[in-house]
Amino acid sequence: MRETFHKNERLCSRTLIQQLFRTGRTFNSGPFRAHWLPRAGTSGSPVQVMIAVPKGLVPKATGRNLLKRRIREAYRRNKKILYEPLSAAGRQIVLIISYNTKETLTFEEIRPKIILLLQRLNEAVEKTSG
Repeated sequence: MRETFHKNERLCSRTLIQQLFRTGRTFNSGPFRAHWLPRAGTSGSPVQVMIAVPKGLVPKATGRNLLKRRIREAYRRNKKILYEPLSAAGRQIVLIISYNTKETLTFEEIRPKIILLLQRLNEAVEKTSG
């Protein structure tokens, strides 16, 4: 599997984002909160993801952008943890990863926490599928 992050893997639909916050499932994992929802449809990829860093926690745009780049890179390198089981089962989900702490973490601190989040998400998706 290639470690890329294409346009069809990004969550851009306003209606899907609103539906995700209204009816989606949520869990916390370290400094992150994951909002996810099973999706029926053909988006071309098993997961559509959005990265969010709240302005209230990181007031400067440069800090928010730095954290989003680090989170996106950690996700891009480790997305196979989630993609392989979902592709095998023919399922799709939409996902928002929100940053939940005021301190700026380094990439080396973010990467293992993203791996843990993806593993927990994989378990939660398997549980809901039966």
